[in-house]
Amino acid sequence: MMFDYTNPYPSARLPVFARNVVATSHPLAAQAGLRMLQQGGNAVDAAVATAAAMTICEPVSNGLGSDAFCILWDGHRLHGLNAGGRAPSQWSVDYFQRKHGAADAPPKRGIDSVTVPGAVAAWVQLNKRFGRLPLSDVLAPAIEIAERGYPVPVVVQRKWAAAVPELQSQPGFGDAFMPWGRAPQVGELFKFPGAAQALRRIAQSRGVAFYGGEIAHAIERFSDRHGGVLKASDFERYQPEWVEPISIDYRGHTLHEIGPSTQGIAALMTLGMLNHFDLKPLGIGRVSSMHLQVEAMKLAFADVYRCVAEPSWMTVTPAQMLDDAYLRSRARLIRMNKAQDFGPGLQPKGGTIYLTAADESGMMVSFIQSNYLGFGSGCVEPTFGISLQNRGHGFSLNAASPNVVAPGKRPFHTIIPAFLTKDGQPVMSFGVMGANMQPQGHVQTLVRMLDFDLNPQAACDAPRWRVNQGLSLNLESGIDPTVAQDLQERGHQVEAINDSYQDFGAGQFIWRLGEPGTLGYVAASDARRDGQAVGF
Repeated sequence: MMFDYTNPYPSARLPVFARNVVATSHPLAAQAGLRMLQQGGNAVDAAVATAAAMTICEPVSNGLGSDAFCILWDGHRLHGLNAGGRAPSQWSVDYFQRKHGAADAPPKRGIDSVTVPGAVAAWVQLNKRFGRLPLSDVLAPAIEIAERGYPVPVVVQRKWAAAVPELQSQPGFGDAFMPWGRAPQVGELFKFPGAAQALRRIAQSRGVAFYGGEIAHAIERFSDRHGGVLKASDFERYQPEWVEPISIDYRGHTLHEIGPSTQGIAALMTLGMLNHFDLKPLGIGRVSSMHLQVEAMKLAFADVYRCVAEPSWMTVTPAQMLDDAYLRSRARLIRMNKAQDFGPGLQPKGGTIYLTAADESGMMVSFIQSNYLGFGSGCVEPTFGISLQNRGHGFSLNAASPNVVAPGKRPFHTIIPAFLTKDGQPVMSFGVMGANMQPQGHVQTLVRMLDFDLNPQAACDAPRWRVNQGLSLNLESGIDPTVAQDLQERGHQVEAINDSYQDFGAGQFIWRLGEPGTLGYVAASDARRDGQAVGF
């Protein structure tokens, strides 16, 4: 029997309460993380197991060729991990101009969009520094899922089928992701034996096979065959970087993000501007409250797109961008009765998965990994099933841009994990997926929780807006039509979009309850991406 998998009815989820919890956008991956906790592992073991399983369960959005970022509370302090990939050693503006002609950026797809992937290195570093269980145990659930297969769920299948026309000609894509000469149908069993083999090698070698070993050499041969310049030596040189998150205070709490070259600073700047307004009297989901958030978000993006790059290439510092006096001056540009198209103020100037895990000892992990656009580059190394990201497309070919491509450089990154503290203590690990929707999702959900006292699941479920270029604004179905009309009257170019998966992100949230000894969590997971929170 062929069911209609479109649900015609609105549904509301209830939050999950537990002492140990995992939340992500595929139930099998969440269960992989929970399995680690039940085997005596900690939140880091759960997060790495979940991340590895997600490369198999949601290959549209991430893979073994992904990048990753993490913020974790180890029980005493926060740590940030930047596992964004770096450009091959032969990349330059001249390389792309000679090979691809005049363009604003490297190609969107294909082998010349691939930087050195960082996600596997993130798993290895997290396991080595904070994990309790051997890496082989942590990767075992993902290996089992890849070998045995899993029935493809509804949301993943829709995005999978949508990507096939564009990517079916990319090297390795058809063999890996079109096993019947097409995308899988809902409920069909998908197996990924090449990725299972890669995961075994990664576990046995603690990542060495991927970074300079046999997997790296297989990727080099694959790249050579298809006109790329990725080398095993680029992989061997790669190291993720432990970093201090950047932060801003908001409503008695502190939001932490990974700094440039990610866009996390956009969320911080927006909240820094909203600090100069009292949103609560304006009402939750009402036009003036929404208008203020939208305008502040646009102001933040104007600066971020102009200034953010690899920190050593930026002409301003994150501290300057987050300076309260500067943010106050930007907030003064907002007009309550008029939408504006803002320019930058500082002179000179998707496909993603998110997961979070927490354990009864107090460790909390906020983790995100991505192939960037759906299926990334579309290129899949066949022996080991390495689906390669296309983060190189995030570079500029404008020599005057701080984000200009250069050998070994990291591009502008959209993926951002987030973490909330209060008085130096952990409160919530969370994230929202979806390209430039991510900082917008961070802002909207935090405003609903901190200004209007919504619980994490309600804040996650609430309909969202999305800023585009200029005055363009998308509204999710569920926003009051009178609010949409009022926004249009203020000059916003409003368009309703019903594809929540692509346009309004999806999120996972774990909020801490109590202290060690009485510790527990409330977790929320977004139905926009088939998400699930599980715990015990």
